[in-house]
Amino acid sequence: MSLRAAVVGATGYTGSTCAAILERHPDVDLVQVVARTDAGRRLADVVPTSPVALVLRDTLDLAGVDVVISALPHGVAAAQARTWLDAGAVVLDCSADFRLRDPAAYRLWYGGDHPDPALLDEAVYGLPEVAGPALRSARLVALPGCFPTAAILAAAPAIGQGLVEPLALVDAKSAVSGAGRSLSLGTHFPEVDGGLHAYAVAGHRHLPEMVQELSRLANQPVDTTFVPHLVPTVRGLLATVYLRLKPGASAESAAAAYRAAYQDQPFVSLADRSPSTKWAAGTNRCFVHTAVQGPWLVALGAIDNLWKGAASQAVQALNLRFGLAPTAGLQQTALWP
Repeated sequence: MSLRAAVVGATGYTGSTCAAILERHPDVDLVQVVARTDAGRRLADVVPTSPVALVLRDTLDLAGVDVVISALPHGVAAAQARTWLDAGAVVLDCSADFRLRDPAAYRLWYGGDHPDPALLDEAVYGLPEVAGPALRSARLVALPGCFPTAAILAAAPAIGQGLVEPLALVDAKSAVSGAGRSLSLGTHFPEVDGGLHAYAVAGHRHLPEMVQELSRLANQPVDTTFVPHLVPTVRGLLATVYLRLKPGASAESAAAAYRAAYQDQPFVSLADRSPSTKWAAGTNRCFVHTAVQGPWLVALGAIDNLWKGAASQAVQALNLRFGLAPTAGLQQTALWP
């Protein structure tokens, strides 16, 4: 029997992309799509390019649902996740609600107490390439943010193999769609077109997520600085991570570590030159490239922020969690040119 899936928050960029992927997934039956504002309308009528003809519901009926993918805003999924779990569903959450293990860190970065802090200990950080076996038995999966996805994949082999000092400087650029579908002055076309600017320079919410996961890979605290930039394009994210090589480490030893780490990973491609985000457009791929500049290893990760940075990564995690083929439903080729 096919896995029965529901997508909650199905009309946003992440949710609608999740639903479109699942609609064509060979091993999944998309049985419900939920979005309160547009309840009663077909998803294909709300999102013109969607292949999903299901009528949107205002609430989730948990009967007959094996897995819930939540694309709700931060703070909303955390208040509902336990109900979904108690009904027997596996929950994959695309928001930041379960990424941080420390309730105090959540309070600091998200401005309030976590609605269900006991679930933070149970949640598995769901970056498939580094999650390990815990993902295969998880009830609750916290999908990574788009910036951490690209940055961690770019840095993980060097940090995990101890080739670099416990220091990471992350410079990342993301497209406007990373801000979501809701209207705001900060993503208004006349305000952003033709320009480039940094934001959240004093600290972005994805910073503690990077620190947490890079430190876990290094088995020691990793001092991390992160500055995001907004690029006036629709999709794409490029993270440039500066890592200081330890004595004795070289371009050759770094290249060997990256080959070993990603040789069996179908969605990470080691590029022989600096990658473009366009290579990954509309796919679940991450292109990684490394180069040595003096004492620094420069590691780059290029992804589609809505796909590998959000929706398709959720489906990749779903595949691993339920023992499906890792590439099932995710064999799209990039749009070119």
